[in-house]
Amino acid sequence: MESENKMTKNIVDRLYEKMDERQTQLMIGLDPNLSLFPEHILQEAVREHGRTYLAAASAIKEFNFAIIDATADLVPIFKPQSAYYEQYGIEGIRTLEETVAYAQEKGALVCLDAKRNDIGSTSRAYAEAHLGKVLLPDGTTMTSPDNVDFMTVNGYLGSDGINPFIEVADKEDKGIFILAKTSNPSSGELQDLRVDDHPIYIRMARLIRELGQNIGESGYSNVGAVVGATYPAEAKRLREILPHTLFLMPGYGAQGAKAEILVNGFDEEGRGAVVNSSRGITFAFSNEDFRKKYPNVAIPEKFAEAARLATIDSIIDINHSLKDANKLPSNWFI
Repeated sequence: MESENKMTKNIVDRLYEKMDERQTQLMIGLDPNLSLFPEHILQEAVREHGRTYLAAASAIKEFNFAIIDATADLVPIFKPQSAYYEQYGIEGIRTLEETVAYAQEKGALVCLDAKRNDIGSTSRAYAEAHLGKVLLPDGTTMTSPDNVDFMTVNGYLGSDGINPFIEVADKEDKGIFILAKTSNPSSGELQDLRVDDHPIYIRMARLIRELGQNIGESGYSNVGAVVGATYPAEAKRLREILPHTLFLMPGYGAQGAKAEILVNGFDEEGRGAVVNSSRGITFAFSNEDFRKKYPNVAIPEKFAEAARLATIDSIIDINHSLKDANKLPSNWFI
């Protein structure tokens, strides 16, 4: 119940502090698809390590660190997608851990996009692996190698699959984002099905509201929701249902969602959402529209500089849309 909500500082409050410092809710997704990489990075990695997983991991590390160096002063949070690292085995996972640590060293928070879930002790093991402390053979515990600040969770197994993540997040002062209405085109095949005259994603939203009792000073819970920017009407409805829930909004940029429709996911104070852009920023150097605007930068050798310019453009775009909707935070400026 509302009266039982905690009102102590939580991870979302710290995220808001970083948002205010950088004057943006933009999140950069680190989805290192090698097929889109600058050729010189791939060639260098193969020369040094041969045709191996280590070469792939080395290329990813060089690329990620350059992107972080170029943008960490501009954005409050990064979101690596776990699958792009796991596919390269232990070398890829090690690079993921190094990427997380490097972004945090640069002053950013990190959300791992892993969409984990199971039930009972297995769900807790996932939560401890990414958010908490793992058990050692002598009975002691050690902070997990990932040690991320947030992670995404697939909540469609129900509350017994979600609760272990919440328990670990509360204990370690971390946060989670539970899938509610996702940005992909086929999300409606299941999420829009109606039960008792309500879409399933609305039922999920109500569960998220019920479970999200760790409310911080900002008025937002450490249990957030993934709400696709590609579905503005649904985002508006979910914002009404979830006044204390932070939205992670994928779909801006490469997936086609425009800044002017993002505003539906924000509250009237310009709070309540973090907006992810991945390919539109990290691979801006190869984007045709970007090339027309910045012909001298849109080359593989300047991929990090291109990412910085694309980040600045995205921040301006989002903030102007919030201003037009009278939702730009009062202490921000354009």
